[in-house]
Amino acid sequence: MSLATLLVASVALPARAGDPAAGQDTAPAPRERRLLDEGWRFHLGEADGHGAGLAYDVRPVLEDSEDGKDADAQPDAAQAVQADGQDVLKPWILPTANYLLPEARRHARPSGNPGGTHPFVQPGFDDSGWQQVSLPHDWAIAGPFLVDGPHGGMGRLPSWGIGWYRRTLDIPASDQGRRLTLEIEGAMSYAAVWCNGQLMGGWPYGYSSWELDLSDCLRAGASNQLAIRLDNPPASARWYPGAGLYRHVWLRSTQRQHVVDGSVRVTSPVATPGKAQVRVRGELRNDDPAPRTLRTDIALFVLEADGRIADRPVAQAALPPARVAGGATAAFDRLLQVDQPRLWGPPPNQQPHRYVAVATVRDGARVVDRHETRFGIRDVRFDPTGGLQVNGERVQLRGVNNHHDLGALGAAFNRRAAERQLQILQAMGTNAIRMAHNPPAPELLELTDRMGLLVVDEVFDSWEMKKTPLDFHLVFPEWHEADLRAMLRRDRNHPSVVLWSIGNEVGEQYSEADGRRIARTLRGIVREEDERPVTAAMNYAKPDMSLPAELDVISLNYQGEGIRQQAEFEGTERIRTPPQYDAFRARFPDKAILGSETASTLSSRGSFLFPVTPLATSPVRQGQGGDEQVHQVSAYELYAVDFGVSPDVVFAAQDRHPFVAGEFVWTGFDYLGEPTPYYSSRSSYSGIIDLAGFPKDRYYLYQARWRPDLPMAHLLPHWTWPGREGEVTPVHVFTSGDEAELFVNGVSQGRQRKAPGQYRLRWDAVRYQPGELRVQAWRDGKPWAEDRVRTAQEATRLQAEADRTMISADGRDLAFISVQVRDASGQAVPRDARAIRFRVEGPAELLATDNGDPTDMTAFPSPVRNAFNGKVLAIVRALPGASGRVHVHAEAQGLAPAVVAIQLQPGPMEASP
Repeated sequence: MSLATLLVASVALPARAGDPAAGQDTAPAPRERRLLDEGWRFHLGEADGHGAGLAYDVRPVLEDSEDGKDADAQPDAAQAVQADGQDVLKPWILPTANYLLPEARRHARPSGNPGGTHPFVQPGFDDSGWQQVSLPHDWAIAGPFLVDGPHGGMGRLPSWGIGWYRRTLDIPASDQGRRLTLEIEGAMSYAAVWCNGQLMGGWPYGYSSWELDLSDCLRAGASNQLAIRLDNPPASARWYPGAGLYRHVWLRSTQRQHVVDGSVRVTSPVATPGKAQVRVRGELRNDDPAPRTLRTDIALFVLEADGRIADRPVAQAALPPARVAGGATAAFDRLLQVDQPRLWGPPPNQQPHRYVAVATVRDGARVVDRHETRFGIRDVRFDPTGGLQVNGERVQLRGVNNHHDLGALGAAFNRRAAERQLQILQAMGTNAIRMAHNPPAPELLELTDRMGLLVVDEVFDSWEMKKTPLDFHLVFPEWHEADLRAMLRRDRNHPSVVLWSIGNEVGEQYSEADGRRIARTLRGIVREEDERPVTAAMNYAKPDMSLPAELDVISLNYQGEGIRQQAEFEGTERIRTPPQYDAFRARFPDKAILGSETASTLSSRGSFLFPVTPLATSPVRQGQGGDEQVHQVSAYELYAVDFGVSPDVVFAAQDRHPFVAGEFVWTGFDYLGEPTPYYSSRSSYSGIIDLAGFPKDRYYLYQARWRPDLPMAHLLPHWTWPGREGEVTPVHVFTSGDEAELFVNGVSQGRQRKAPGQYRLRWDAVRYQPGELRVQAWRDGKPWAEDRVRTAQEATRLQAEADRTMISADGRDLAFISVQVRDASGQAVPRDARAIRFRVEGPAELLATDNGDPTDMTAFPSPVRNAFNGKVLAIVRALPGASGRVHVHAEAQGLAPAVVAIQLQPGPMEASP
């Protein structure tokens, strides 16, 4: 599928502004959407003497940047601050949200033009010395890492500060009189936008997608200047937030009579294999002063798997003419019938079929708009006993939580990098993603729609109480409604979204009045925009508290399995909670329950530490799964953060409570920041997959659980332990079989069968001797799968493999090159840490390297990277418009090099729908 079909669910459009074709005075289409990702100049820092009065608001004084506190520490009350006469941008920024708010709650814009004299907003300012960048752009990801001091929670990358972006925007004369809207999918954070020197508006929350009407500012047939200032605070997140214009930016051009973007709402009140009813609602707007009579036709088309829209509609209807007053809107609402619909549902038993609703608007005989909305026909219900039902089938949630960074690429969104993550997760058996803890990039939901992954779409990590001194709580009272409505209107037509989450572990869950008040307000906003159920993730609130009563679905973070139940936590002030699934079930028998965060197991890929706990789960301590000297956690996958447990304990709790709809593991991938338990590190330890995308051993434990029909067996640890000869070296097996026999150098160590509540097979008394480990697994008494691990000899060569051997030369597509150190027989050398250098021949560039080591402070763009436990990764991008073949070389001293060839598929980046 082309990039164009994946970017946004709207309308196919012509050339981008800034391209040669964009300046031609050809007759424009009724609706155009131009990608503004190229041609930007970037400057980090403020102009000397010109930053006064450009802060969004007065912030609390940052006295202490605490690092390493417990992830489930209770949030604090907000610190009261007042502007006290200081000049701030807030009065001019707040009106940007008016298009999302009821008229009674809209903000009046003051007169004046703050920042109008700033040199960076002037059209004539010489920015030729600024850095040339393409969007999406994360100004901090290149590093260098901050090795000393705090900030480990935010990833040890310099993401805070002031950043300026400037771009010339050529508007064709044919756009005269049209409505021109800037769309920003994500700007981190406190964005302010000037157009031709005039402050137009902005947005504080860095995860929201928002728009800004520039019709009165942009000059058709002329060159215009955009300037965007970002002010990213320190101590504003518990993980790496990224920095910059890290998602796409667009310019939308429509006629003065058009469908209001974000107003269209497509639902399927009836969805059966034989017949479906599809309801299409929306609003028409007339920006002319005189009234207009508008006629709207609605047609539904199949969206083919390759992204093409079918030629013929499956249903269509003409709406009655609508008389729309000048400067006003009029609603439309139509119910259509689709026979033998292709239902959207998750694999493997269902297929993610999709449709497109096309609203064609005419003023007389002239087509003034053609608006497209992608959607899926499906029936989704949360049942208190049957869990999640999709088209009548119970679908157990086998989900993961994921933060928004893409490892070595940072927060700058890349479709291929995100797709690769989802493919790796699906191969493990994942069928659901919880967006932790903010609205995702729109393209990510396009991918989950296409791939059939279920989504919990989450909006806030905090409400009025703070988790970090300068997080979103500072603007929540004034912006929560706009941010929530922005997410709902953008995402509500995605069939993959099955549940809205209005908060994660918010401080108000500790209170009665505040928890009830805010949850009720947010749920009420959701109900005005969409019918899907509402939840919030709770790690403290109990069944008798007020917050759970306001939710449609009960989402529990760690409480289902119990929190800190070990004896060592008795008498501490931290959260201690016995298992809560039964208690919530008794209090809310009419509500579905799920584990919104489970496990939080910690490990470093390929790092095995001894001794091994005999227990099913253990908190990480020095000498107990952790090593405070090297800051690594044992890969036996038995050790967890203090409030978490191993996967085995979670599986058992879910099996004992069949009414639970499923789980979302913390986390699918390691992520930048929040590196519990070692805050001197750069990235987390909780992922099932490391930061580079290499599966940890835990991956196969989940695969055995989530893909029970896949014949598989996985041995751990590796079997190369010079100096451990004769010492106890436990061997564990993860398999989808029901029994297995282990052999060391051909000698049986015994045959074991899984008991009820047992999810791994353990041979804890095995003593290490060089040679071969082999396991034979059975299922129902028949051979099912086997695995072998051999002792590696001296490393002799590198082996390299690309995830794909052909990529598009569109300037965005990526190849991920995995390199492993091997011996002469081809056995992986599991503990090798030598430096590996990458070199690219041909029209491509090396974007980044990584190895999955949370302690590695080498900057991501470095072409040299030490292997971590024998593995390293390179990320390569073809130059735009290139063709031919690229060779990526991996070289290390004393080893035979490796090379992979990648064929480039020529073609410029297309305009997106």
